[in-house]
Amino acid sequence: MESTRNLRYFLAVADAGSVTGAAEVLGIAQPALSQAITRMERELGVKLFQRTRRGATLTAAGEAIVDDIRLSVSRIEAAQTRARDIGTQHGGRLAIGFVSAALFEVLPAAIGALRKDAPNVKLSLREMSNAEQASALEKGEIDLGLLHTPVTVGGKMHEKLIASEPLLAVVHESFPVADDGKVSLAELADIGLVWFPQDQLPGIRAGILSAFRKAGREATIVQDANRSLTVLACVAAGCGASLLPHSTKTLQFAGVRLCEVRDGEYLPPFELSAIWPQRSRPTLADRFASLLGDTVSRPRAAARKKA
Repeated sequence: MESTRNLRYFLAVADAGSVTGAAEVLGIAQPALSQAITRMERELGVKLFQRTRRGATLTAAGEAIVDDIRLSVSRIEAAQTRARDIGTQHGGRLAIGFVSAALFEVLPAAIGALRKDAPNVKLSLREMSNAEQASALEKGEIDLGLLHTPVTVGGKMHEKLIASEPLLAVVHESFPVADDGKVSLAELADIGLVWFPQDQLPGIRAGILSAFRKAGREATIVQDANRSLTVLACVAAGCGASLLPHSTKTLQFAGVRLCEVRDGEYLPPFELSAIWPQRSRPTLADRFASLLGDTVSRPRAAARKKA
């Protein structure tokens, strides 16, 4: 922009103390710089510099506006940088919702990759339940959700499967585990389960209870807990046992023990997926999703909300 360029020329002459010195710093011809300053003075109707053989010094009028111009140029440059960053997806804001399981491995790795790829992006991170994320995606309150699938989300969305993990048994540290280090579904049924509320993960909950029935036992949910850490705390307190994804092993949580399930073939996998809106143009959410592993994303059909 020519007007901004002239302001920069003015500051260069003020800082260098001469038109010749400023022209060298700017890498332009001295006559062109002199003409630009003259045009600026003509437009303002005042002299900005007192020019002598020894250089160019600011007049009272020039002194009066130099700080304002310096601040204006700084703000203009910042605005131009933001515009370029957003236009090239190297800047802007990205709101991400996530379930607890994403904290263990997926989210830290993706954030680290984004910081290298687009360091000026400002992240808003919100730990939320599956149901909270589904609602937030539909309302546009978050740009991308990291949540457990299957899940019902209204609107046209992309879905990318990031991880499909086996479930591990979580028992109290004092629980007598067999020599092979595994526990059975029957043993877990005897203790009772600590699990997420019905409205959070209904599909996985149903699959788990079905697995117990296939193993010849009925399991009872003895305690609801809406976060993985809360589940672990409840197990440590002796409220019951639980089943959590394999990545939970990365946590060091006192009072619990994680074991493989001897007859775990009946159990459903614990899926972690990214879901984000489909847009006509590439978005920061698309860029972030591309950093979440190598699984190919797939369009997600608009889902009707259950009554």
